[in-house]
Amino acid sequence: MKLSGALARRGNEPVGRYCPIERSLLVVGTRSAILVLREAFYGATRFEEFVARSGLTASAASSRLRDLVKVGVLEKRPYQDPGLRRRSEYVLTPAGRELMPALFALFQWANRHDPPPYPPTMHHDGCGEPVTVTASCAAAHVVTSDEITVSASGPFGLENPIAAT
Repeated sequence: MKLSGALARRGNEPVGRYCPIERSLLVVGTRSAILVLREAFYGATRFEEFVARSGLTASAASSRLRDLVKVGVLEKRPYQDPGLRRRSEYVLTPAGRELMPALFALFQWANRHDPPPYPPTMHHDGCGEPVTVTASCAAAHVVTSDEITVSASGPFGLENPIAAT
């Protein structure tokens, strides 16, 4: 991977809040958040399902669901089963569904580098072929990390856009 612009000139300065990876981790960077998202992708919608399937405590699941709703990754929707009180279910928002490649990249990485005895697999329903997560450009070329340049303009503490004017 190559860096250009302010990233290439930053030396050892931290990128901090200007880094999209760091900002993403603030949203989904805990084990419990990833487990809740996994279960949402696997079809869980009700609180009890998230707790049972994720192995999280009710308190941890509640906290992560609340956090993921707050940042717009999950949406809380009311439902009521006959004869019971009104409750909420949790569904992925469009922003939450956009996390699918990141989550499935972790799935793919673990199957390759730390596989369980019977690793789960992903297949395309349309043709039956395995699903893989890859990086590609807008022209649909599959690219490796050696073929990517990450570019950014300041500030990163490196360039003061106010002083430049």
